[in-house]
Amino acid sequence: MRHPYLGASLLSIALATPAFAFATPALAAVPAHAYAPAHAAAPAHAEAVGCTDPIKPASVMKIEACDTPERIVEKAAHIVPRKGQLDWQRKELTTFTHFGMNTFTNREWGSGAEDEATFAPKSLDVDQWMRAYKAAGAKQAMFTVKHHDGFVLYPTRYSNHSVIASPWWVRTQQCSPQQAAKVKAARSKAASSRGTDASAYWQSRAAGCENQAGDILGDYVRAARKAGLRVGVYISPADGSELPHAWHRDWVKKVVAKHDAGKPLSIEEQATYDDRDRDPGGMGRYGSGSAIVDRTIPTLVKNDDRARAVAKGKLPSFKVKTDDYNAYYLNQIYELFTQYGPIDELWLDGANPWSGEGITEKYDFTAWFDLIHKLSPNTVVFGGPQGIRWIGNERGVARPTEWSVTPATADPNSYHNEWLLPEGASVDDIGSRAKITAPAAKYLQWFPGEADVSQRPGWFFHPDEKPKTPAQLVSLYDQSVGRNASLLLNVPPATDGRVADEDVASLTSFGTAIRETYRRDLAAGARQKPGGVYELSKARTFDRIRLGEDISRGQHVEGFTIEAWDGTSWKQITQGTTIGHSRILALPAPVTADKLRVTVTQTRATPYISTFGLYRTADPR
Repeated sequence: MRHPYLGASLLSIALATPAFAFATPALAAVPAHAYAPAHAAAPAHAEAVGCTDPIKPASVMKIEACDTPERIVEKAAHIVPRKGQLDWQRKELTTFTHFGMNTFTNREWGSGAEDEATFAPKSLDVDQWMRAYKAAGAKQAMFTVKHHDGFVLYPTRYSNHSVIASPWWVRTQQCSPQQAAKVKAARSKAASSRGTDASAYWQSRAAGCENQAGDILGDYVRAARKAGLRVGVYISPADGSELPHAWHRDWVKKVVAKHDAGKPLSIEEQATYDDRDRDPGGMGRYGSGSAIVDRTIPTLVKNDDRARAVAKGKLPSFKVKTDDYNAYYLNQIYELFTQYGPIDELWLDGANPWSGEGITEKYDFTAWFDLIHKLSPNTVVFGGPQGIRWIGNERGVARPTEWSVTPATADPNSYHNEWLLPEGASVDDIGSRAKITAPAAKYLQWFPGEADVSQRPGWFFHPDEKPKTPAQLVSLYDQSVGRNASLLLNVPPATDGRVADEDVASLTSFGTAIRETYRRDLAAGARQKPGGVYELSKARTFDRIRLGEDISRGQHVEGFTIEAWDGTSWKQITQGTTIGHSRILALPAPVTADKLRVTVTQTRATPYISTFGLYRTADPR
């Protein structure tokens, strides 16, 4: 596939290993612009077959007991991405927006017992966020709509710990005295009934005097689409606002005693200590041990404005069997997709931070994934089946050998897939032949990596922290996008509702450097010769090489070398293992040559190279 800043170039490869002696026509290059997925209609799950039947392309396959190691490798070569995954990998850079209650408490982790009045942006300039993201070269923006504190940044029907409960939600000074009095009465009623009605503040919104910037998620989605960016949403499964009140009061006593004894507090304990005089802002549903019973999603609330559309079938409804908290989470997923969609990426982790203190919520991942798929089949889900996975660190760095085809210890539809990776997400070797043929591997699936990192030391804005330099961001780009991963770069706005000027300057310089580096492909117009030799129109000086496979056909290459002709002989200038969607090779020094040779030294099946480019680095200014 063509890089966003590349011109098209057509090159083929030489295949060195005799064991993979495919006919030359099968190795023809795929035009960079002709990215019609070869297996776009491939099923998510492969059909059940025996151990000798032909293997058909699919996004996930079961490893049968009778499969030989050779057949497992052949299956891995037939694992292909879903459409949503193809689209996702083409974006390459997504900006993450951590903005919420923690922005105003100057924390990284909230308690869920914060006073909603603490959330009070002086102003919000969401369009400015998008300008900063576009300057960096982002193709998608993802918003943290609910972090672990449970404070919700859109008008949800299912929690009172949300933007509606903040006085910031209303603008009584813009209303008549009569209207302002009506709003005051409605909010007073909501405050008195919030303990028994999760929709109490949502009900009050109809009183009027609404802050037009109150639905932050709505503004974010509209601004992103206006800027030409795709949209992602992060909604945390962990929710401090929903901790049971009685348990929470006992825990507060333990935390206070620990603090008073001079013992260090964890990040969760410190937030709880700071808000020790308040109960959690929700309904106590998290880890409450509530019954698993039949539920309907959406669960309509009093005066629900969707009731008629649901009754007439204009909005879908679903039957599930689950507990109170999972029903709450499912209802919020439903709100996100039906009110703010399309959502290209849904980010959810498996954090269960209070399990060591006796409160554990059993997340109903199967129900979550099923609902998401029914509402939006092409959405890629972080940790979801045939979705995307955590790269294994928060430094934004992928492995030098990064596979998009990974093994799973059980059916990917059954659980958060990060925990189905046989050795976890941080293991050095994620998908080699040794790993996919190991006894622990029961399934294979397309599960590409996402390298997350923050522009600042924290995920939320803190005034004493400084952003990364443009050179640091370029290095992260090379180590993520350049290693068959996607870069998820967090850029947190400040309390004034804007991305800080110093962040904007760094992002702009970084984006300019990437655009200028890849603006001109020095290999454009190269002539293909036998043996994987490519003649340039004239001698060119370059210090970067970019390769890419046509991943719609799978990821196949396991090893390659690149040589340059120095006038008398071939000299190897670089080598690598995996290629995948994108492989960027930064040379230690510029090379001048008029002929190059690419040799695939090991592969799982016929390799299809769709991108080959030569570039000269433009340093950030």
